[in-house]
Amino acid sequence: MVLLTILKKMKIKEKEMRLLMLGLDNAGKTTTLKRFNGEEIDMISPTLGFNIKTIEHLGYKLNVWDVGGQKSLRSYWRNYYECTDGLVWVVDSADKRRLEDCRIELHKLLEEERLAGASLLVLANKQDLPGALSSEEIKEVLELDLIKTHHWHIVRCSAVTGENLLIGMNWLVGDIAARIFTLD
Repeated sequence: MVLLTILKKMKIKEKEMRLLMLGLDNAGKTTTLKRFNGEEIDMISPTLGFNIKTIEHLGYKLNVWDVGGQKSLRSYWRNYYECTDGLVWVVDSADKRRLEDCRIELHKLLEEERLAGASLLVLANKQDLPGALSSEEIKEVLELDLIKTHHWHIVRCSAVTGENLLIGMNWLVGDIAARIFTLD
């Protein structure tokens, strides 16, 4: 308990958060990160390793790790879990045939001990596409109501248009800040 208090006090000085952005390949993780950071999204190719962006937001320094989601890369996700304050799980809401895989991978991820306590933001992405499931439908398919180990929130969004990305990130930063940046 003393160590936790010391770590919290150290984080207060830093005002820094480590966010891990994961999801299946082609969910829109890199597009989301680039759009949120105000970068061009014209030329985006599959992430074969990881991208790191440091973004100032709401008075915090966010170190965002965007890790490739191809099946061959998922076993390497565990290399990025350490010291993660928040998870951003990006879902392709229009890709109905892969939502079961998406659910399995998310629930597997949430069992990881090194991610215990991390806040979870689920971005129901690609809402601009025809046939995209609503955030309520995504919530049901991913069985989010069964998650009792993490604070979680789902936001319908579009990385291409930027719709609701700010709302989601504001929730995530606020949830992490309320949990970490407090004095006991």
